[in-house]
Amino acid sequence: MRGEESYRRFLGGDDEGMAEIVREYKDGLILFLRSFVGDIAIAEDLAEDTFLRLMVKKPRFSGRSSFRSWLYAIGRNVAVDYVRRNSKVVPVPSEEMTDIADAADIEGAYIREEQQKIINKALEKLPPDYRRVIWLVFFEGLSNGEVALVMKKNERQIRNLLYRAKQSLRKELEKEGFCYEEF
Repeated sequence: MRGEESYRRFLGGDDEGMAEIVREYKDGLILFLRSFVGDIAIAEDLAEDTFLRLMVKKPRFSGRSSFRSWLYAIGRNVAVDYVRRNSKVVPVPSEEMTDIADAADIEGAYIREEQQKIINKALEKLPPDYRRVIWLVFFEGLSNGEVALVMKKNERQIRNLLYRAKQSLRKELEKEGFCYEEF
């Protein structure tokens, strides 16, 4: 609801509304867009283009979905346009995406970092739609209906895609010797 309210304020002339949207959604949008282009720097540029599109074109938010899924759908369109214009994409190593969450616990941080590398490596081996659906559901917390809007599919297709994506990810993780509790 925060994004929708901020966008409404921006449309009413309050520039701080757009600044709030950028602060709130920038990081997740960048990581989502990375699944299209494989390069974090390009994904950052595409996120800027997405926010610029909101500022210049001022599309109407209908409220039929969450603000986040609507914004990600706009970002998806920006990324698809970019990919169509630029056929060669250079992937970014998964090591660039890792982050040590707890510096005080060096051993625990090391283990988490290694697990993150294994997960990123396994995710990179999945087809793009599998990576996207996993990212949107598990990392962004979107519902199947919201993911369907972002990915331009119906909810049944998303359920099936998510099931196959989880099975594929599980197989990739098992190949790497990754131990997981429940997926």
